Amino acid sequence: MVKKVLKVIRWVLSLTFISTILAVVVYRFIPVYFTPLMISRCFEQIGKGESVKLYHDWIPLEKMPDSMPVAVMASEDQRFLTHHGFDYQAIEKAAEDHLKKGKKLRGGSTISQQTAKNVFLWQGRSWIRKGLEVYFTFLIETLWSKQRIMEVYLNSIEMGDGIYGVEACAEQNFGMEASQLSRRDCALIAATLPNPRRFSSKNPGPYMFKRIGQIEHQMTFIPAFPKEH
Repeated sequence: MVKKVLKVIRWVLSLTFISTILAVVVYRFIPVYFTPLMISRCFEQIGKGESVKLYHDWIPLEKMPDSMPVAVMASEDQRFLTHHGFDYQAIEKAAEDHLKKGKKLRGGSTISQQTAKNVFLWQGRSWIRKGLEVYFTFLIETLWSKQRIMEVYLNSIEMGDGIYGVEACAEQNFGMEASQLSRRDCALIAATLPNPRRFSSKNPGPYMFKRIGQIEHQMTFIPAFPKEH
């Protein structure tokens, strides 16, 4: 009986392992049209008796302004091009600030980590989910290029209420296509990303304008995002 149970467990684990790798490989080549977060938000809206809002239009990275990936790197992950999914310097600094200065521990998720959890995982906080986030981050860093990670990130991340991806954000909040966004527009969008449901790129307040200036300043120190060969 025990042997049969162990055999079933091994079979389930093997199947899960293979299916996760296949999913990552498939998404290396095809657009990500839906994510668990999009579905979750739709159910939240239905539960509140609201009409479902889901704006999402996939576009290739080449159709985005060159400033867009630079802006999100300046805001979210300045070492994106050099780390392998995890910014150990940021983690060490956050831990040091917490121990020495009593500061609250920051999440410090890299663009790769955010992409992994947005595309493959459910919302919430648990050690299991965090472990899976590490696992999927390792997979996409191994099987995808940095350009593909950035492309999926900028197409799938939440950028407003029911708005996902830079093309939908440009259309809904700026009345234009993503390719028409200015450098400052890109900085404004990046400024909302810590909490896009609280901070709006359509109606920015004083704090947002301050963040835009900070991001634009940081953008001057970040090299142009490389094209995929």
